[in-house]
Amino acid sequence: QLQLVESGGGLVQPGGSLRLSCAASGFTGAYYAVGWFRQAPGKEREGVSCISSSENSTNYVDSVKGRFTVSRDNAKNTVYLQMNSLKPEDTAIYYCAGTFTTVQAVCAMYPEWYTYWGQGTQVTVSS
Repeated sequence: QLQLVESGGGLVQPGGSLRLSCAASGFTGAYYAVGWFRQAPGKEREGVSCISSSENSTNYVDSVKGRFTVSRDNAKNTVYLQMNSLKPEDTAIYYCAGTFTTVQAVCAMYPEWYTYWGQGTQVTVSS
């Protein structure tokens, strides 16, 4: 199993930055991909970004391309989401999700692909 814990959310002004962290524990020696998702009030959960076990594969939803960067430090079992130039429409609860994979260079942006989920961290972008 994987246990995932997000941190780093908070209140930031438009144009500001935040870095979210997703700390993993459990069978972290195996290959596992991680996705970042967000859910705003009254909206469906949306895939924001994902990263494969080997970091060779990353993906982003169009609305965050050029502003968000996903990365991972496998030595620390932690995945990061650096969010720059934040906009009010980025306000949501952000979740990280993980799933074990048989290959290193694969990730996905739809929630059904993932087995394990963190508890979420609130990101609010407001002046």
